[in-house]
Amino acid sequence: MAILLSVNRGKPEPIPAKSAVTGIFKRPVEGPVEIDAQGLKDDAIIDRRHHGGVDQAVYLYFGDDYEWWSGELGETIAPGTFGENLTIGGVAGRQVSVGDRFTIGNVVLEVTSHRTPCMVFAARMGDPGWVRRFHRAGRPGAYCRVIEPGSVEAGKPVKYQLFEGERTSVAELMAQDGVREIDPEFMRRALTAPVHYKMRADYQNRLARLF
Repeated sequence: MAILLSVNRGKPEPIPAKSAVTGIFKRPVEGPVEIDAQGLKDDAIIDRRHHGGVDQAVYLYFGDDYEWWSGELGETIAPGTFGENLTIGGVAGRQVSVGDRFTIGNVVLEVTSHRTPCMVFAARMGDPGWVRRFHRAGRPGAYCRVIEPGSVEAGKPVKYQLFEGERTSVAELMAQDGVREIDPEFMRRALTAPVHYKMRADYQNRLARLF
């Protein structure tokens, strides 16, 4: 059974070696936390051009991916380290696909896309090569939109419902980052699912230029 291992929230903090601030430093919180269409209540979202918004309101990362990274890095990694809002156990993170839904209490979340690593993430990890390393691992976690708002709390069970149409996993989507000519059949398949609105527009424009 899937379980909500941790609920993580951040506040504005300095980016290491930079003059700006970030909300990537998420830490576990106790007790119920409200979630609305924009995400977790009182969670810091600084760069709203690239973070937040209705189609990436909540970021999930998965316990099995953390276990993999712990082996790679040779240390135990605490929930929230990767900047996720919710850490979920009992789900194979690499297989999570667009349109899959997670129900926690009265909250319903729908997967829209993968997470693309950035230099702020690299600074948070203290590794200038982190962006490439994270991308190469193909374990991006999942952004979600909020279908039903409500409250969540660590330790609660999670109902995981697979998308019933053609599946496009977050790992597959991540593999397309930086690809100049994406396979048209892949884009068509992705567009049959409820992908992030920015990705939908990008793929539709690419296909229109081809045909």
